[in-house]
Amino acid sequence: MHSNDQRTHRVTPTRQGNSRARSYEWRVVEIPRGMSRGDARAMLTERAEREQWELARSQILLGGTRRVWLKRRVIRMQRTDAA
Repeated sequence: MHSNDQRTHRVTPTRQGNSRARSYEWRVVEIPRGMSRGDARAMLTERAEREQWELARSQILLGGTRRVWLKRRVIRMQRTDAA
């Protein structure tokens, strides 16, 4: 799965007062019912290693689809030159 896949979308937390939530980027991935646990684990492991995502939450829906929330820290760069 790549970031342009239909089943992957970005979610921004809406909590106003929590500055920790704003320091993370969130992505929700839906894993179809037919995908084996091993394949799902391999896909999530690949994302973790290549794109620095970590598992925040997982949920199994009624139809057997699995939904997982991934998060990664947003690194805000500050200019160091005198511009």
